[in-house]
Amino acid sequence: MIGLQILVDGFAISALYALGAMGFTLIFGVSGVLNLTHGALMVMAAVAAWAASALFGLGSYAGAAIGVLCGLAGALVTYFAVVAPIERSRAIPREEKEIFVLTGTLLWGIMIQELVAYFFTDNPKTVLPLIEGVVEIAGVRTPKNELFTALICWVVIGLLWLFVNRARAGKVLLAASMNPRGVTLLGHDMAKIYVAVWAIYGLLAGIAGVLLGMFLGVSSYSVGPLTASAFSIVVLGGLGSVTGSLIAAYVVGYLETATAYLISPAYRVIPALLLLVAVMYLRPQGLLGRR
Repeated sequence: MIGLQILVDGFAISALYALGAMGFTLIFGVSGVLNLTHGALMVMAAVAAWAASALFGLGSYAGAAIGVLCGLAGALVTYFAVVAPIERSRAIPREEKEIFVLTGTLLWGIMIQELVAYFFTDNPKTVLPLIEGVVEIAGVRTPKNELFTALICWVVIGLLWLFVNRARAGKVLLAASMNPRGVTLLGHDMAKIYVAVWAIYGLLAGIAGVLLGMFLGVSSYSVGPLTASAFSIVVLGGLGSVTGSLIAAYVVGYLETATAYLISPAYRVIPALLLLVAVMYLRPQGLLGRR
């Protein structure tokens, strides 16, 4: 029975991780940025959804929409206030900009974490679910909202795939991830492409954060584990590999779920981090990575 519970819950949390990892991977693929504000943006979106629905009584749907918009706004602020100034700075040597971006996004994430804790305390917040009730699967009672969460994640991932592979604007983003110089020579403005990528990432992080708040609940303490899980996923899958990130999201999701059920929720991220260390030694490029 517990094995089936792990299977069901692991599928939902893995879908959430896959959704968040898509944006994380997209940003790295196009602009080469590892955004360590990831967990903070997800938590901010979830807490905003909780505050709008629970504190201000706007309802679960309005709260979810506000949470997603907060994720979008947070991502754009991160880009314009932290990432872009560092990348455009002439005072920072070119070879050192990556470490400055890493440090800047990490510190910005810590600032968001502390602001969330200051205004809303460290207590866990659970976002009102969009769908009530439970369903029984082979004797295991599962909240309908949990299944709805996995469905929404895969619908959004599917829409993103269609956008990147079928829409003209999406093909430009894909080309920018492969050959930025060539895209520039074709007359496209890379600055606008970066803004578009960060906007897409913000929407994905916002949706994932709100759904996570409905599924497990979040607090300011969730920032570090969420960022660590996302980092583990993109490195395990291969930096810049969307398919690798999808596979890695399920590996990490099921590892964390099994650890939470069989050992303790307090140790859920440790196996994924140990796996990350092993991958960095044995296959640094990840499962499907090329660099």
